[in-house]
Amino acid sequence: MPQTQIACPRCRQMIPAQVEQLFDVTTDPGAKQRLLGRQSNYARCQFCGFEGPLSTPIVYHDNEKELLLTFFPSELGLPVNEQEKLVGPLINQVVNRLPNEKRKAYLFRPQTFLTYQSMLERILEADGVSKEMLSEQQKRVELMQKLMRTTSPDVRAELIKQNQGIMDETFFALFGRLLEAAAQSGQPQAAQAMAALQQELLSQTDYGRKLQSQMGELEAAVKTLQDVGQGLTREKLLEIFIEAPSDDRLKALVSLTRSGLDYNFFQILTARIEKASGEERAKLEGLRDKVLDFTNQIDKAMEEQMKQADAFIEELLAAPNIAEATAQNIGSFNEAVVQVLEAKLQEANRKQDSARLNKLQQMVAVLQQANTPPELTFINALLEFADDDVQLMQVLKENEEQISEEMPGMIGSLMNQVESQPEQNAESKEIMRRLEKVYRAVLKFTMKKNM
Repeated sequence: MPQTQIACPRCRQMIPAQVEQLFDVTTDPGAKQRLLGRQSNYARCQFCGFEGPLSTPIVYHDNEKELLLTFFPSELGLPVNEQEKLVGPLINQVVNRLPNEKRKAYLFRPQTFLTYQSMLERILEADGVSKEMLSEQQKRVELMQKLMRTTSPDVRAELIKQNQGIMDETFFALFGRLLEAAAQSGQPQAAQAMAALQQELLSQTDYGRKLQSQMGELEAAVKTLQDVGQGLTREKLLEIFIEAPSDDRLKALVSLTRSGLDYNFFQILTARIEKASGEERAKLEGLRDKVLDFTNQIDKAMEEQMKQADAFIEELLAAPNIAEATAQNIGSFNEAVVQVLEAKLQEANRKQDSARLNKLQQMVAVLQQANTPPELTFINALLEFADDDVQLMQVLKENEEQISEEMPGMIGSLMNQVESQPEQNAESKEIMRRLEKVYRAVLKFTMKKNM
């Protein structure tokens, strides 16, 4: 969602903000996070320090949970008929995007809320979040805002000291999501300030110090495995586990080597236990129990992550415009989501489900475009002018800033990729011919430029 310039509600200076009125979770799964995480309709003024929600009408829609919610800020002072004129077109957008079979009765009875908070409570209630849970979450958010507004390190340290009880795993997870949201929504100053505060929280809170300790154990585990290098066998891995100085180190080692903890590994460990006796046997049996427990924890977490990734992809596939929905949620494509997407592509290919395959390929096309270096995009554009030397040179002159010294090498690499294909069909030969012409033109242009 692009940012726009608005007048600060307090000092009237122009500041950047992400203003959004329609949050349609059905077509845009990331909309809920933008609303609840205050990525949208929230102002932070670098001039006067104002921070708070913006007064803007909101329509929220979730077809799966049959929610159509509207909120119109009372401070705008508009009569009901004028409010309906502003909100009505947004509701029409929601209805028009839905296929006929998903248009249900709730669409004709939108729930109107007089306060922004009551609307958020309704959204979270549908997710199984109670008012008590919401209240606890709100305390954490308010504390974060207070810490961000506090400029004195001493006052901030006292605030942290007084609120150790709520600075737990939930607090740090929420803070991390808000930091990521600030970075992704084009708020570098806010993200930088939050990153600095995060370092203070890590060093001044009990849970933060625990996190730092876990990160230290992870780094030590990585170094241990790197030192062994290619010589790492299951037998050697068992020795490393036995020598682990703490449970945190053992857990870090297990997380890094989960793929190697298979039936053969546990066979080796069991054989070692059967040969041992007394204290050594008890120690090895305890080690086996811990390794099994840690692997089960990792597997359950991975299973849950894969379920969430699967649900996320299915939500995108159900969107009326898959490419648009994918682009809007590009930041949510982590490693787990990509793995699930690849599995779904293979399954659609195996079942020869052309309709589903087409939808999945729309998603892949957006991801490829997002991950394509700008130089490669420019090279692809140049291929269109390969047969017109005059036009090709003109395009190169008009885009001189995009032509780096590395570009001829990139084109050469593409030519090698085409040549290395096992079967050379007419299409690949045509691409090769165009690449050769573009290569010569770019090489000539860069040589003249450097003379």
